Amino acid sequence: MVAKKRRKVAKKKTKVTRRKASRKKATRKKARRKVAKKKVTTTRKKARRKAKKKATRKKARRKVAKKKATRKKARRKAKKKVAKKTTRRRKTRRKASRRR
Repeated sequence: MVAKKRRKVAKKKTKVTRRKASRKKATRKKARRKVAKKKVTTTRKKARRKAKKKATRKKARRKVAKKKATRKKARRKAKKKVAKKTTRRRKTRRKASRRR
């Protein structure tokens, strides 16, 4: 004859586990509330978000423009320097040919 399997009797929950369970329940409830709150976004909130996005984009664009400007300036300066050098060289050569 097969031995009958004994049914497991649930252990009585201690105070700590009970407290843990209640805390878990509370956090779950809070999360649910948060989700419910999140679902409803007002038009004002949306507008604010849109404005913020626009502002950040504008800032980024400004930054890029500034970078471009500084690069342009540097290039211009370098070109000027090179031009100055070449003109000086031309002048000295002319002088030398006159001396000969």
